[in-house]
Amino acid sequence: MSSAHVPFNKPIFSYPKYWAECFGIAPQLPMNRAEMTALGWDSCDIILVTGDAYVDLPSFGMAVMGRVLEAQGFRVGIIAQPDWKSADAFRALGKPNLFWGVTAGNMDSMVNRYTSERRIRSDDAYTPGDIGGKRPDRAVTVYAQRCREAFKGVPVVIGGIEASLRRIAHYDYWSDKVRRSVLMDSKADILVYGNGERQIIEIAHRLADGESIKEMLHIRGTAVMSKGVPAGWLEKDSTDIDAPGALIEHKDPYAMTGQNNDCDEKSLAQKAHREREESIPISILDVSKKRDKTVIRMPSYEDVANDEVLYAHASRLLHLETNPGNARALIQRHGTREVWINPPPIPLTTEELDAVFDLPYSRLPYIGYGDIKAPESKIPAYEMIKTSVNIMRGCFGGCTFCSITEHEGRIIQSRSKKSILREVEEIREKTPSFTGNISDLGGPTANMYRLKCKSAEIEAACRKPSCVFPDICSNLNTNHDPLIDLYRSARKLKGIKRVFIASGLRYDLAVKSPAYIKELVTHHVGGYLKIAPEHTEGEPLDKMMKPGIGTYDAFKKLFEKFSKEAGKKQYLIPYFIAAHPGTTDKDMLNLALWLKKNDYKADQVQAFLPSPMSTASAMYRSERNPLKKISRKQAKYAEKVFIPRRKKQRDLHKAFLRYHDKNNWPMLREALKSMGRTDLIGSGEHQLVPASHEQHTNKSQRSNFRTQHTRKNKRKGSRY
Repeated sequence: MSSAHVPFNKPIFSYPKYWAECFGIAPQLPMNRAEMTALGWDSCDIILVTGDAYVDLPSFGMAVMGRVLEAQGFRVGIIAQPDWKSADAFRALGKPNLFWGVTAGNMDSMVNRYTSERRIRSDDAYTPGDIGGKRPDRAVTVYAQRCREAFKGVPVVIGGIEASLRRIAHYDYWSDKVRRSVLMDSKADILVYGNGERQIIEIAHRLADGESIKEMLHIRGTAVMSKGVPAGWLEKDSTDIDAPGALIEHKDPYAMTGQNNDCDEKSLAQKAHREREESIPISILDVSKKRDKTVIRMPSYEDVANDEVLYAHASRLLHLETNPGNARALIQRHGTREVWINPPPIPLTTEELDAVFDLPYSRLPYIGYGDIKAPESKIPAYEMIKTSVNIMRGCFGGCTFCSITEHEGRIIQSRSKKSILREVEEIREKTPSFTGNISDLGGPTANMYRLKCKSAEIEAACRKPSCVFPDICSNLNTNHDPLIDLYRSARKLKGIKRVFIASGLRYDLAVKSPAYIKELVTHHVGGYLKIAPEHTEGEPLDKMMKPGIGTYDAFKKLFEKFSKEAGKKQYLIPYFIAAHPGTTDKDMLNLALWLKKNDYKADQVQAFLPSPMSTASAMYRSERNPLKKISRKQAKYAEKVFIPRRKKQRDLHKAFLRYHDKNNWPMLREALKSMGRTDLIGSGEHQLVPASHEQHTNKSQRSNFRTQHTRKNKRKGSRY
């Protein structure tokens, strides 16, 4: 996105350094008073509180924030996984001079602690020893409250994925109700959403200059409590913008009919001219200065909590206002108070992103945890990603069940090749017992590196939620050559034996570049490649905004062709979601038959988990489709979405994915009988389950692979 089409943002490393830069760089950010003393500090300017163990690695958000603020000259301390039952642990580093920064960690605390069936997990990959229970439920709220108790009057800034995805009134799966904005519940002064470097640096310098946190009302990428709409602002009711109009037929920016919609410069210009002629005050494609002083009035917390249609409408409006090039501010009433959500932050430039990743991370867990090889000290998340490199941010896929786009945005922010290769060399030099293998060059998606819209003007005006659904937009650059070049350069580095790709692959993009698939399967697959078709049936795939199974088949054909040419036996590991909104029992049966036909046996499966703020969660909550216009007045015309909500049905959908597990056969037999498909009960080649255990035979059951790794939310590249 060019600077000509977005508001100016000061480069993040152009601020004058704070006076405390004279203390230099900390080997690791201090976690106790003794370490502060060793650094010559009498106090911390900023204290960051996190629900994760402290790992000084750029894959851990709190390490990034800490090092970024340190680079601005501030003294930053870390309080990791404190005992939240009292405020004592929050006083360990003394009173912060400027503010508290609070996050639940790299994962939402509820996703971290509970399964999709609401069972408490016994483990935690972000804790030494993989021990569960080291963070509270809704950690952001609890930590923020304890910070206030520890030292009254110190500003509290909340951020990270938990705060980001709960910035408005949102459906909470674990309590099965709509909850208020976390800004309200935590009583924080300001909420930072998305990647937070721009926001947190501006907040820190303005506080250091003596400005009050109460004056920071309009920083992009933040939410604050507001007394109302300021003078000089135009307030628009959300239902005026998105309600179906009888007089003027607006092109639905979420329309799924055909390719491209009207996303070309000529049609955009015609659209803008027509709307000016019709005197529409604020156009959905208007990127003029009027938008800078326009705020959209969303339905209140009370309204969305009590009205499913308005909940779906509010979710849709939020997703419409996510492009930094044209998004407007949002306001939502909670009782007598107002939550003001500023437009998203401007993505970092390549130079800024390089500078963030080039900071002096030790690349090690906090030294106070002890020997990193000892079982009680090992941090599974660190072990998993210590030799991986994040090459980009963001995702334009728009999968409705995923929260990456809501958090990081859909504009890809890519690092330079030089910066990435420098990090590979750092891994080689700094990682204990490095074997020469890089576990991943990826990010939210493996193959979106340097992909972007061909036109800055179109990108700034676009309001589509996905660049690749229902088809790949003709305005999207799908050239994989820079990624191929990166792979080749990385594996040529001295001391590097293999470079694997572990992040999820967007196969509909990959088939546009057979040369990329050849490079991938020839050099970067360790026998198995994870891939996520998610389903085989049209209705669930449409609700997920995923491509049809034919695209997967096309990728599989190329994968097998190039694997054979390379003389390698390699296999795809396909992932599927059970019980996603829009999925019927018949859909799951058809998926099970597809699995059997292709001789796939999933070891463990994932059931849909409604994460806060995702479009699929809005479907789950409202039983409506927010991908289309929704109006309470015309609710009867809104598309209904089937929701497999009951536990028995969710269990059945998971059982279909594990049709080969004899423990599931009684349930499947009962379901097949009720569905009138008794023809699928028996030991025939095309039958799904045997009539009895005794009739079961393994003669024809040869599998291309034997196990499918558990897809845990806590793995790297998690889509939540």
